[in-house]
Amino acid sequence: MTARKRDKAKAAEETSNVKAIKAQEPAGNVPDPEDAAKSPEVGFPIVGIGASAGGLAAFEAFFSGMSAVTDPGMAFVLVQHLAPDHKSILTDLIRRYTRMQVFEVEDGMVVQPNCTYIIPPGRDMAFLNGTLQLLEPVLPRGQRLPIDFFFRSLALDQRERAICIVLSGTGSDGTQGVTGHQG
Repeated sequence: MTARKRDKAKAAEETSNVKAIKAQEPAGNVPDPEDAAKSPEVGFPIVGIGASAGGLAAFEAFFSGMSAVTDPGMAFVLVQHLAPDHKSILTDLIRRYTRMQVFEVEDGMVVQPNCTYIIPPGRDMAFLNGTLQLLEPVLPRGQRLPIDFFFRSLALDQRERAICIVLSGTGSDGTQGVTGHQG
């Protein structure tokens, strides 16, 4: 199978996965991936960063190492494993180490350059049509792979503008999403 056919097969499978999740969500909550061609293109890199609940120090080190005087010209989207009822301190922590605006994601949020976006607890998240879409988790907490899910949707939507980083993880979450494998 050629690389192009393999990429098309992966894209079709990912679209099928998103449609399956969409079918379980209330109407209108997740846009159809086929509408991506109609949406405006994002013209800057989007960096997805995944970490386990214990990844606060890794996030701190990452953002502490960034320039304090220049804007990066890209957006950062952080996916962290958290218990659904656990209040995240990540937004406040990241604000201390960056000059960028830092937001906890709201459903349908449009991503802008030089900003950081953080997944809220108890949600899955996809990057579709240039926006961040929040989803109710379908799988039980121990079986979810929210980093892989987000990375796949980011790569499908943004292609060569997608950058994925795993700082720390639970099990192997994030490793398949980074490589583009469907698992």
